[in-house]
Amino acid sequence: LTSIGLEVEGVNEIQTIKGGLEGLVIGEVLTSTPHPNSDHLKLTTVNVGSDEPLNIVCGAPNVAAGQKVVVATIGATLYMEDDELKIKRSKIRGEESLGMICSEVEIGVGAASDGIIVLPENAEVGMPAKDYYNVESDYLLEVDITPNRVDGTSHFGVARDLAAYLHQAEMPYKLHKPSVEDFKIDKREGGIDVEVENSEACPRYSGLTIRNVKVEESPDWLKNRLLIIGIRPINNIVDITNFVLHEVGQPLHAFDVSKIEGGKVVVRTAKQGTPFVTLDEQERKLDEKDLMICNSQEPMCIAGVFGGLDASVTESTTDVFLESAYFNPTWVRKTARRHGLNTDSSFRFERGLDPNNTLYTLKRAALLIKQIAGGTIEGAIRDIYPVEKPQPKVELNLKKTNSLIGKDIPNETIKSILKSLDITVDSETEEALYLSIPTYRVDVLRDVDVIEEILRIYGYNNIEIDHSLKSSLSNKTETDRKHELKTLISKQLTAQGFNEIMNNSLTEKAYYEESEAYPVENNVNLLNPLSGELNVMRQTLIYGGLENIIHNINRKHPNLDFYEFGNCYFYDGKKEATPNNTLAQYTEETHLGIWICGKRNSKNWAEIETQSSAYELKAHVENILLRLGLNDNKQLVREPFSNELFASGMSISTRQQHLGNWGVIHNDILKKFDIDTDVYYAELNWDALMKVTRKNTVLFTELPKFPSVKRDLALLVDKNITFAEIEQIAYNSEKKLLKEVTLFDVYEGKNLPEGKKSYAVNFILQDYEKTLQDKRIDKIMSKIQNNLEKQLGAQLR
Repeated sequence: LTSIGLEVEGVNEIQTIKGGLEGLVIGEVLTSTPHPNSDHLKLTTVNVGSDEPLNIVCGAPNVAAGQKVVVATIGATLYMEDDELKIKRSKIRGEESLGMICSEVEIGVGAASDGIIVLPENAEVGMPAKDYYNVESDYLLEVDITPNRVDGTSHFGVARDLAAYLHQAEMPYKLHKPSVEDFKIDKREGGIDVEVENSEACPRYSGLTIRNVKVEESPDWLKNRLLIIGIRPINNIVDITNFVLHEVGQPLHAFDVSKIEGGKVVVRTAKQGTPFVTLDEQERKLDEKDLMICNSQEPMCIAGVFGGLDASVTESTTDVFLESAYFNPTWVRKTARRHGLNTDSSFRFERGLDPNNTLYTLKRAALLIKQIAGGTIEGAIRDIYPVEKPQPKVELNLKKTNSLIGKDIPNETIKSILKSLDITVDSETEEALYLSIPTYRVDVLRDVDVIEEILRIYGYNNIEIDHSLKSSLSNKTETDRKHELKTLISKQLTAQGFNEIMNNSLTEKAYYEESEAYPVENNVNLLNPLSGELNVMRQTLIYGGLENIIHNINRKHPNLDFYEFGNCYFYDGKKEATPNNTLAQYTEETHLGIWICGKRNSKNWAEIETQSSAYELKAHVENILLRLGLNDNKQLVREPFSNELFASGMSISTRQQHLGNWGVIHNDILKKFDIDTDVYYAELNWDALMKVTRKNTVLFTELPKFPSVKRDLALLVDKNITFAEIEQIAYNSEKKLLKEVTLFDVYEGKNLPEGKKSYAVNFILQDYEKTLQDKRIDKIMSKIQNNLEKQLGAQLR
């Protein structure tokens, strides 16, 4: 199985009842008298077919002489739901007990625990309990089915694949598919009618009515088959639907006919907000996109996902309507995700089933119901199938087949393999085979899919490696500079007291609906979101960090320093996808987010308590830039800004590219997260930073031999002029000797003209080769001053 793609994860020997009832026998209670030292215990003697009867102390209120019972002898182990008990020789209130008379729950054959099991009088004393209960031992193969192989999600599906392998290996086999030739309709008139309102969501719906069934406990063979695969038996009708589901892979559902108002089943979408109680007794609010199986008045079942409690089959049911349908995989998948349900039925429907299998499955289940529960089939099968699904057609080029496989496989062998896979050769030429693919193979649509099937059955081990094949191995790996620098900065931030966080790349669309910084039209939307809260890819890291902050604040951890490296995603509808670049409209970027809130340090004997501030955040951002080798003020432009995210902030960029923002998060944003303290945040575009950083982020320079020179200017400028503009003009005026430009005072107020402010700026000049003379210094400063005046209208105060 593993060699043909059905990977076997484990093989376990199992019994239908855990432990196989080893050490348990059928006994007869000979005597039952009150315990001398207890009001609720009894002393019994029990014949278990041995030479002497056993003395057993029993606490069950219903034990009496003459009863046939199940006895656990010394050495036996009882396996209960969450515990196990080994039977030992013991004394109970001073009286010897040599075994235990068991209840249903203690041996795993039922749920009753208030008394011992009382067997029919014809039960044979001394018979092993495993023989009385027909305990079967078997081997359970756990097969890991890949999502595309829905045809393997049944016992017959696995057997069918195994038969193809045995056919190719020329080993004897017989593939048995239960016959439905004996199916017949007992009464042509009557039966429940069917109406399908949404044929897109339900391309095929088949059903039939069975009257006068007897709903009761299933026979042992049926219960045992279900128990072995981990399914709890319920009643014979429901058990048959579960049995057939796992036998042939087609889900079924049975409805109580008395609950089908109006005598008609209607397949339609739900009304928004309709309450509906499912079989697990949970009330769920339906969505208008949920496909429902309804009667003329109300829903009865979530189509392909989960049944409703009201229309379920119970012991009082006498007539059933049996459903076998094909539901659209996308509809089922979305409904199952919406309601957080994952059932055996939805698992299969959402992967795509064979619509041409519904009638066979319906007949198979109906025959089993008649055999086990009796009843008569009333009315013709209702089968709504407006557009029949055709068999996919594939042209298989034989030369291409052998080329991809890497071996010339004889044409007759290829045709033999295809036949074993139910793939029909409609016609052939010397170059190609023209094939019809069975509709149950929803994953085989192209020639390469067929070639994969041929190789899978032919056997990967039968493909010899060409001796001309060469490969080379090297222990030298190329340095991942982006990863190295990320590790470097992570260690730096961690050493400074930050904690790294990792948030989901999926987030809420609502965060972006009124955003100008991150417009909703730039969202990458999910076609099939897991939930309403995770329906788009994030454009920014800010919201995930704020979710973490309020989570911690609510748990009395208000002083927080977080950082996160994460990917952000953007859609640009103005760009056009091309055949060579189908993802041209989508962009993925790595960002670094930093969050600070709460106290910087607590009050102690050495220092007073201080709050975090924007200047603390600025220091961390500047340290990161410095560590990356971006400490050249001539290269970076810093400009103040504000938007709906930042009450006040600073943007960092080069002339060519924006690198990031930092600042104080706006109170309007914080209120949405119920955060009532200031939060300082920086987000840097890591990909952009990698483009402008030097390959070596450590720059070695010789200590200067000649002194630097400082000059100050008090500049009168318009209020809208930023220091960044002054800094940039100064560096452009003198690129060689001007080493640093620093703002040390800003004044606005009295004695200044209207609309003006004053910047006090310090300039540091230095020549590494000689001492600067006053004449040269004055010339440089004059040039800077003139350029500031020409470009910004700056005047000396």
